[in-house]
Amino acid sequence: MPDWKNCSALVLDDSALQREFAVALLHEMGFENVRQATDGLDAICILEALPPGGVDFILSDLDMPGMDGVEFLQKVAKNQWAQHVVVMSARDSRILDAVENMAAEDEGLSLLCALPKPLSRDRLERALRQAEWGNAGASAEREVDQDTLDEIRQAIDAGNFVPYYQPKVDIATGLVRGVEALARWEHPERGLIFPDRFIPALTLEQSVLMRQFTLQMMKVVMADLSAWLSRGVSLSVALNMPAEALLDMTLADKLFQMTQAAGVPARMVILEVTETMVMRNLSVSIGSLARMRLKGFGLSMDDYGVGYSSMQQLSRCPFTELKIDRSFVDGAVNHPSRRVILESAIQMGQRLGLATVAEGVETEADWNLLKELGCEMGQGYFTGRPMPASEVMGWIKSRRGKMAEPA
Repeated sequence: MPDWKNCSALVLDDSALQREFAVALLHEMGFENVRQATDGLDAICILEALPPGGVDFILSDLDMPGMDGVEFLQKVAKNQWAQHVVVMSARDSRILDAVENMAAEDEGLSLLCALPKPLSRDRLERALRQAEWGNAGASAEREVDQDTLDEIRQAIDAGNFVPYYQPKVDIATGLVRGVEALARWEHPERGLIFPDRFIPALTLEQSVLMRQFTLQMMKVVMADLSAWLSRGVSLSVALNMPAEALLDMTLADKLFQMTQAAGVPARMVILEVTETMVMRNLSVSIGSLARMRLKGFGLSMDDYGVGYSSMQQLSRCPFTELKIDRSFVDGAVNHPSRRVILESAIQMGQRLGLATVAEGVETEADWNLLKELGCEMGQGYFTGRPMPASEVMGWIKSRRGKMAEPA
């Protein structure tokens, strides 16, 4: 569990009952430094008196007299008064969606979630936990020094980047259909480092280093797949493909040679790409994807629904799987507009003959909704957290799950 003891928070709500309830939840979670404000002007007075950086978290209502929550959030973003923000409101869920979309376009505002009232500890804690992952988008804007790149090169050579595997579970049957390989850096001094701390540096560097990283990860994944196969366990493994790798027209050959050397069928490897990756160089990217399909690899369109031309890319590229972005899964139970988009994405995948996978399945309610809508697979903390290869078999046995052959 996260340690919130040293974190600071400001709760803004004109309703004394709702405000005190939110404060009580934070205290239950371990927060000791919690301030309260009754309106936007009161909150600004508190924040202006604090040192630069303000507070770690702001919990703000939207519908308040005088300065409304949206205007207040814009001032928070402009003055950098909070590391992270959570919005809470009893208003129409479409207003909450609009606020989340507004925040997504504002680099100065880290909105973790827009929660419907009444708050619950479970929802609030899940929202605040997202702050542990950091903000990869913001990190990418910072300049990466040469020492960092040199350290990453050394880590690649030493094999310090390893995959952690998160299960993909069949929603209808509960069978484990496969896993996704998520990169982790086992740093000899700083311990386990999550990808938001090193992927931005690799992305900015945009050269041979990213391709070396991709191939090194693929090599480790092939070794793990081979070991599982030798024990009679058949799991598909999905890996994220960076845009830089797609520009290498020899990539399909390199990956296929690695599968052959490891004795792993190419069909057991699913390569995940996003729309923005394909758009970097449309002709070359589509050519690389076509060659990968010819070699037998599966192709997944990751973060479906986030881009502006997702459906167009679906028609252009030979995808075998549609991975629905977590932003349409989380809260879809309570947000009618998200549910409509989620249902449409699932139906789109079904009509195109694609496997459908929902990311960010955090609760039983998420799981039940996806089952009702006919989604094929779910992935998220509700089904299983990312784990090292050494724990995968034990996790499967502890669940008494069965293996399903990949499609």
